[in-house]
Amino acid sequence: MKNIIIFLCLCTIYMCRLYAANSSRADSLLLKLDRVIKERPIYMEQKELKLVELKRQLYRQIPAEERFAILGTLLDEYRSFNTDSALHVAEERERIAIRLGNPEYIDNARMNKADVLGMTGMYKEGMDLMQNIHANRLSEAIRPYYYHIYRTVYGLMADYAVTEYEKKLYAELTDRYRDSLLLVNKDNLLIHTLIQSDQYNVRNECDKAIRLLTDYLAQQKDYEHDVAICAYTLSESYRLKGDKEKEKEYLIVSAIADMKTAVREYVSLRKLAVLLYQEGDIERAYSYVKICMEDAAACNARLRKLEILEIFPIINDAYQQKTEKQQEQMKWALVSISLLSLFLLLAIFYVYKQMKKVAAARREVIDANKRLKELNNELHLSNAQLKEANHSIAENSYLKEEYIGRYMDQCSVYLEKMDNYRRSLGKIAATGNVEELYKNIKSSKFIEGELKEFYTNFDNTFLQLFPTFVEDFNALLADNEQISLKNGERMNTELRIFALIRLGITDSVKIAQFLRYSVTTIYNYRTKVRNKAAGDRDLLEQEVMKIGKSKN
Repeated sequence: MKNIIIFLCLCTIYMCRLYAANSSRADSLLLKLDRVIKERPIYMEQKELKLVELKRQLYRQIPAEERFAILGTLLDEYRSFNTDSALHVAEERERIAIRLGNPEYIDNARMNKADVLGMTGMYKEGMDLMQNIHANRLSEAIRPYYYHIYRTVYGLMADYAVTEYEKKLYAELTDRYRDSLLLVNKDNLLIHTLIQSDQYNVRNECDKAIRLLTDYLAQQKDYEHDVAICAYTLSESYRLKGDKEKEKEYLIVSAIADMKTAVREYVSLRKLAVLLYQEGDIERAYSYVKICMEDAAACNARLRKLEILEIFPIINDAYQQKTEKQQEQMKWALVSISLLSLFLLLAIFYVYKQMKKVAAARREVIDANKRLKELNNELHLSNAQLKEANHSIAENSYLKEEYIGRYMDQCSVYLEKMDNYRRSLGKIAATGNVEELYKNIKSSKFIEGELKEFYTNFDNTFLQLFPTFVEDFNALLADNEQISLKNGERMNTELRIFALIRLGITDSVKIAQFLRYSVTTIYNYRTKVRNKAAGDRDLLEQEVMKIGKSKN
């Protein structure tokens, strides 16, 4: 029984640690997503520049075939960015294809139109176009696209079907075209991975989908668009499996990739907003769903707008309620602060009156002390003690003033050096030389040089305050154990340790931090030097504290 209880406790601890690790990773990814969203205007600007460059190429006098190809690239850029522009480009491709009289170009352009129409929710119009295209006359290069459109549109129709009969019918058609896609996309690793994973998810074989997608993602981290699609499909696998934390994690990964690729038609951020709303993170959920709404409107993605409109009022209401609650709390906080301020003023007034009374009493005590001191037989002893205390205070004040001045000068120098170092790294970064930048960051030469200079400054400053410290310290050691310095050295590690002790820093942990050694090493140094003492080894450090003090 006892072993069972211990086992259960260990399992509980393990699960708690695992949950904390997952939560920590999700929180870290959320912070990264927030940073990427702040930087999104930069990605959008890059996207716009790319679109402008593609349009500029169309202004040239070029063959129709080349214009058709450039329009295809432009369509890919617009497809998830602006459906109106994408449809316009698809229609332009169709006109060029008809003018060229190329059947394959015509089929390709009409499939482009059907694809865009399906994204906007115009399923009938898209399917009408597809009815006039026959798979058996398509080349192997564009036949997968044919099956992709059918699978995508039927999948959307299944999602939004009203009756169970229609949903089942469209789901069967989706499965059929998914199987066709797997057959024609064996050489396309990305498409084959996604379609195979989707099929596993539909069959509730989530673990197979997770393994397949995880292996693919591990090899494709540099391709943001691929990461966005794969991570979203992976989040779906974890959702079907019931693993909320992993679903959330990969939705965040997908959303980050979507933001970096500057697309406006996406799903991950919306689903992430719903998850965050369910977890109680209302502010983030509201912020994310607002971005989704703005992007869907800018893209004119009607389906995405409908999906967002289903959840936006709920999240918006929760956000407004939270805001109102915070305002109410702030109002009561202001009232409380006002009351506390009033009480504080009353307390200050009371303390002021008490201080006047104390000052009067203090004056009486001082007068009494003056009279008593005239008759006190221990006056000379008290004066001697007071003199010694004053001397100690003066000495400490001098040390503090000297070290504060040195510290401020040193800080100023280090700030300037760090700024120069930052600028040098910035120049390397600006050139795009990542290897050189990494090499400079990894190098410890800068730190080693600064430490060497720092210890030199410490030696100079300390010996300026205690010019005979080395000689006085050696005088406390046995004749054959005195510390000798190498050429050019003013102090070594052993002397620095006892210099810090002379300054009042006796804690080995603080000394170890200052000299960048382990606590064990500092302890060994101190023990080793105490063993060299000419007198009582236990009184050595007390004798060190007397070095430099005037002997009155």
